[in-house]
Amino acid sequence: MIIEGELDRIGRSILATLQREGRIPFSELGRRVGLSAPSVAERVRRMEDLGLITGYRATVDRERLGWRLTAFMRVTCPGDKYQAVRRLALDLPEVIDCHHVTGEDCFFLKIAVSSVDHLEQVIDRFRAFGRTVSSVALSTTVEDKPPAVPERRNR
Repeated sequence: MIIEGELDRIGRSILATLQREGRIPFSELGRRVGLSAPSVAERVRRMEDLGLITGYRATVDRERLGWRLTAFMRVTCPGDKYQAVRRLALDLPEVIDCHHVTGEDCFFLKIAVSSVDHLEQVIDRFRAFGRTVSSVALSTTVEDKPPAVPERRNR
């Protein structure tokens, strides 16, 4: 299972499978990795307890919900505005991701909106705290790709 912080081959297989198929029954997962359902359930519980698995969620098609455009926004603001930008990012349903970054910019956000007018409204909210630069995604090649499960933890 987990020895000195490392996953064994079966643990890596369980984790990789759960990232692709979060609703797979333990009986089927056990069949694939060669363990009983109770053994798989115990391993998954340990991964949850150790914080390797932090939750389960449904993947939703934003476009079908009316969020037709995906945009990215860089925000540059004075240090005394950081918390205000963070609060706004948490409060706005349009913000999918918000990262505090190094370099010239302070924040990098991924935003989903229904239209260009809607995007402009969101940009204006952030512009109150500093400079913004936005780009609209034309297409998406990779999205929500699960992280690889390494054989050895990077140290």
